[in-house]
Amino acid sequence: MKRTLIFIAAILVTLSACKPKAEPKTQGGRLVHADWSRNATIYEVNVRQYTPEGTFKAFQQHLPRLQKMGVGILWLMPINPIGIKNRKGNLGSYYSVKDYLAVNPEFGTIADLKELVSKAHELGMYVIIDWVANHTSWDNALITQHPDWYKKDVKGNIIPPVADWTDAAALDYSKEGLRKYMTEALCFWVREVNIDGFRCDVAGMLPVSFWNHAMPEVRTIKTIFTLAEWETPEMHDTAFDATYSWELYKLGNDIAAGKKTADKIDSNYTAELKKFPADAYRMRFTTNHDENSWNGSEYERLGPAAMIFSVFSFTFPGFPLIYTGQESAMSKRLRFFNKDTVNWGTYPLQAFYTTLCSLKKTNKALQNGDSGGPLVKIRNDKEKEVYSFMREKDGNKVFVILNLSSKPCSVKFPDGIQADNWEPVFGKEKLTAGKDMPLKLKAWEYRVFQKR
Repeated sequence: MKRTLIFIAAILVTLSACKPKAEPKTQGGRLVHADWSRNATIYEVNVRQYTPEGTFKAFQQHLPRLQKMGVGILWLMPINPIGIKNRKGNLGSYYSVKDYLAVNPEFGTIADLKELVSKAHELGMYVIIDWVANHTSWDNALITQHPDWYKKDVKGNIIPPVADWTDAAALDYSKEGLRKYMTEALCFWVREVNIDGFRCDVAGMLPVSFWNHAMPEVRTIKTIFTLAEWETPEMHDTAFDATYSWELYKLGNDIAAGKKTADKIDSNYTAELKKFPADAYRMRFTTNHDENSWNGSEYERLGPAAMIFSVFSFTFPGFPLIYTGQESAMSKRLRFFNKDTVNWGTYPLQAFYTTLCSLKKTNKALQNGDSGGPLVKIRNDKEKEVYSFMREKDGNKVFVILNLSSKPCSVKFPDGIQADNWEPVFGKEKLTAGKDMPLKLKAWEYRVFQKR
C-alpha cells in the first residue's frame, strides 16, 4: 500500500509540472473534431472475451484484420484493475475500478498496452479507452485516502451510485480535490500510453462542468476523440465529440418487432436536429456491450432485420459502431462477470462490414457531423414499410432504399429517380426503378447505391 501511495503521489507531481503543448481547437465556443474522426467507424473491443487468453497481446493479433476491415477507432473497454471487494461473478465488472493509474494484470502490463497502441497507430487506427469516472470499486485506495470524495447516506455511509451496482462506490464531484485528481488521471493515459481519447461511462451522472474543464485540459496535450455514454446536447459544448443515440436505437428495435413503422424515423430525426448542435456526432448502433449482455444479442432483438439496421446505422447521418463479434454474426449474450470467449468461426459478416466501412471512409456524403451530406428523403408510395433517402456532398452521392418490414413489397417513387450511373454497393444489380417502374424488395431487403 505504501509503495502504491508513493507511486500515485509521484505521478501527480509529474503531471502537475508538465506544461501544456497546444491549445484545444474550438470554433464558436465549441470543440472542433479531429480530422481523422470525420470518416471513421468505431469498433468496441471486449478484451476479456475477444480471445481465449483475454490479453492485450492476444488481441493485438487481430489488428491487421480490423485495419483491413476499415475500422478507424478502437474503443477498449475498461483496462484498469478490477476490485475484489463486493465483486460480482468470478472476474468482476470492468466498471468497478480499483486503480485509475494501473492496468488490469489479467490483460497484461502497461508495456503491453503501449505496444498495442503503437501497433494500432502504425496501421492508421486510433485507440480510445473506457473511462469510469463516476464510481470506484470498494477497495480502491481512494476510499481510505479520501473518504470525503465519496457520496454518503444520512448516516454517513458511502453508497453505490445505483442500488443494483453493489460492487461500486459513488464519487462526489462537489469536491475540488477529486476533480483535479480525475483530470490528472485522464492526462496520465494520454501522456504515458499515447491513447487518442476516451469513451466515458455514464457521463451524465457527473456534472457537465467537470467534463467541460477536464476534456479541454486533456486536449492541451494532443488532439483526442471523446464519446459520452449519454444523450443530452450540453455534452457537445466543449467536452465530447459524440453521444449515444438511444432513441433511434429503441425505435429500430420497435420497427423490427412490428410495433412501429418506418415513417416514425422522420419525426425522431427532426426532434434530434432541433435538440443537438449541427456538428454533433451521434453514435448509431445495433448493439454494444450493455445491450448484448443485458437486453439480448442483436439477433434476439432484431432477428432477420439485424443486417438492414446495420446498413441504416452506417448510411444515416451519424457515427457508426461495431461491437466485438458482429463480424462473426455473434448470436449469444456475452457473460459480463465471467469468461465467455467469442466464437469467431469464419467471420461470415466480415465482408459485409468491410463494405460498409469502405463506403463510410471513401464517400464524402457519409462523413460524420456536418462534414457529410444532409439527409434528403426520397418519397415512395410505401412510406410505412420502405425508408428511402439520399445524401450528397461535393458531387458524391449515396442513395439508400430499406424495406423495414417483414413482408416483400413493390415500391414506386412518385418524383422519379435517375437510374443512370448509380453504382451498386452490395452485389452487381443495377438500379432499375423510376416514376412508373416499381422496385421489388424482399422482406428486410436493403439496396444501396453511390456516385463518386
